[in-house]
Amino acid sequence: MILNFDTIEEQIIPNFKGGEKEFRTHMYTDEACKIMRASLEPGAAIGVHTHEADCEMIFMLKGTGVVLYDGGTETLPAGSCHYCPKGHSHSLRNESGEVIEFYAVVPKA
Repeated sequence: MILNFDTIEEQIIPNFKGGEKEFRTHMYTDEACKIMRASLEPGAAIGVHTHEADCEMIFMLKGTGVVLYDGGTETLPAGSCHYCPKGHSHSLRNESGEVIEFYAVVPKA
């Protein structure tokens, strides 16, 4: 199946998971998975949250994000992937001066 995110309506979610500013996403969801092409403007963040029943992969497309992962900090540059396994906590922040873009995949347990 091919997903064309340009044809999926953009959702703008303020303070996503308790974060800062707006989370912008084109989201596909079915019974097995949630797949998002998303962006964060400078100073925006997805709040810290724990994946109790699932996991998440974030593939950075453009820019550099900062991940708070289980209390530590990781830099996530374009071309790299962050993996948050079930039972772990993370967030994503844009501390740069440009918009960051990424794909996020959350398989349903």
